Amino acid sequence: MRRAKGKRQKSKVLFRVFAFLLFTFALGPATGLAADDAKDGKEVREVLKKLQARYERTRDLQAEFIQTTKIEGFATPISSSGRVYIKKPGRLRWDYLEPNVEEIYVNKNDVMMYVPEHKQVLVGKLTQMAASQAPLQLLQGVAKLEEQFHIEPAPEGKRGEGGIPLITLLPKEVEPESVRTVERIVLEVQPKTYFIKSVSIHEISGNVSTFQFTNLKPNSGLKNSVFEFEVPAGVEVVKAPALSPP
Repeated sequence: MRRAKGKRQKSKVLFRVFAFLLFTFALGPATGLAADDAKDGKEVREVLKKLQARYERTRDLQAEFIQTTKIEGFATPISSSGRVYIKKPGRLRWDYLEPNVEEIYVNKNDVMMYVPEHKQVLVGKLTQMAASQAPLQLLQGVAKLEEQFHIEPAPEGKRGEGGIPLITLLPKEVEPESVRTVERIVLEVQPKTYFIKSVSIHEISGNVSTFQFTNLKPNSGLKNSVFEFEVPAGVEVVKAPALSPP
């Protein structure tokens, strides 16, 4: 039971991050900042403008990632690592390399998850596997950033590398409370390049998942074949179950 719950939790967090990363390729104007401190609010607005400008010039992107998940009630965090590939419009490939190999392909609302160890491919829809419409809306650029989040400076003006202010995204109540699990998202950008350096998902349950990105390579001309998957011989194709609200 705990193992199944852990897989559900992992999937929900991953699909929020997938949608957020893809959505940055279609960032809308960063308006509606809720800033008690005028100076901090202005800095955050400038960071978002530079982030938007960077991704507007980005056709494709690949990077390495390290994921660290702190689960409420457990002393030892769970760590994993791999590579991520993104291409406009709405394509993503997420490869876990350590500690276990797993490949995840997202093409708009279609998702394929290949687990070689289990000789199985799970096929499903992003909206069903995320138990919410919001990730797909973000992925497709239908929803603007300020329509989904209150955008604020980090508490106490916390800053990341290079003194760049951290950005806090507080989800608006655009979804039923029964499916709302995120308390806030904390975003850090790379100095100079203004690509995303890390995304931290803070859940209402107390769990925190942080994704750190390094060795970013923009506009390398990624082929569509990178995002296409052919089921290997002897591998079972299974329809992924829809994740019900927590």
